[in-house]
Amino acid sequence: MISIARPQDSLIDWDGWVTPLHQFAQASGLTVSAYDALCVRQVGPLVGTASARLLDGSSLWRPDGPGSALERRVAAAVLAADAALPAAVPEACFHGLRVCSMPLTQFGQVYGVLLFGWCFGDFASPMACEQIAREAGLSGQALWNEVRLEAPVAQARMDSLRALLGTLVDAIDRQRETIAELNRVNRARELFLATVSHEMRTPLSALSMRLELMLRGVKDLPPAVESGLMSMRMHVQQEAGMIDDLIDAARTLTGQMSIARAPVSLGQVLRDALATIEVAAGAKALTVAVTPADYGDGVAVAADARRLQQVLWNLLLNAVKFTPPGGTIRVDVACGAEQVQIEVADSGQGIAESDLAHVFGAFNLQTDANATGLGLGLYIAHRIVELHDGALTVTSAGRGHGATFTVRLPRALAAPIP
Repeated sequence: MISIARPQDSLIDWDGWVTPLHQFAQASGLTVSAYDALCVRQVGPLVGTASARLLDGSSLWRPDGPGSALERRVAAAVLAADAALPAAVPEACFHGLRVCSMPLTQFGQVYGVLLFGWCFGDFASPMACEQIAREAGLSGQALWNEVRLEAPVAQARMDSLRALLGTLVDAIDRQRETIAELNRVNRARELFLATVSHEMRTPLSALSMRLELMLRGVKDLPPAVESGLMSMRMHVQQEAGMIDDLIDAARTLTGQMSIARAPVSLGQVLRDALATIEVAAGAKALTVAVTPADYGDGVAVAADARRLQQVLWNLLLNAVKFTPPGGTIRVDVACGAEQVQIEVADSGQGIAESDLAHVFGAFNLQTDANATGLGLGLYIAHRIVELHDGALTVTSAGRGHGATFTVRLPRALAAPIP
């Protein structure tokens, strides 16, 4: 017995059924309705003939109409039957109008029923039309005038239409199964990523603390030991940075990353970000030029200072990483009529045109100079800027011609500092 999916078990996109079922009704001339697992009509009736349109304007398919009552009885019978057996799928007849049914299933569960037909299997008579019209509140002569112009749907044609509808239903339900499974896998992956990242951070924090204690607390360490401990500290910091990136990426994927806006000095945020790359830039003899000279101290931004600093730090770190010794890094801050703009440009290795579209993707590594990291920095930075209602873009003239990253924040978020 196939189990029945109740509303709490599955959220069904009934609106997605309207178009394909309407097209089927128009092409086949059958009337089609869809019912959920509680025998409530969710779609239809969708009509495809003049006589069906006439009936649609009557009381036949109103919520308290005789046609709706018949459909509910058939739907209930389908839901109570073993839908795996075609012979068990019920049908009904309303004064000669044939009504057929078909279960809707996902992952082996029946979540609804299609009712289709409302057509004569043989040539109708004025008497049958009079009986139907009497129950539907119509003129029997008006219904007969429409019905006599329409060909009946013989058993062979109904079987063909049933098979066609079955193919349509199966394709839609299998597609939705695939989407549901992909969503489940994505949620599991994101939960795994977040959980593992948190679990990895704890032992690294303990290891980092012990290394710091040894380096600061133990006197007269042999040079080789001190060098080894410092190398270990650097690697632990790199691993911790990658874990932080994983956690931020997991929060981004699950929609859990948030920002807390407050008035901050853009100049201070930029100075704090530049301070984190001073040593690395000095080691490569890079020239870092900032415009204007006050670093944007005259501009206040309603932003999450820590997250905005993270964005600028990522852009500056990439500029240092991919710029050869003796190169230049330029930071320009501008406050226009509608937006605040921060440009970070370098004279580094540049980005090929074919790679520009993938720069902000997750786990996107540029292996030429990126021996460490996971390729998540720009992906996270892009999302942080989006959360500020801004945009992060990149341009490059190609390999060997440097790259320019531009952060744009809405002008409404910024105001001069008195």
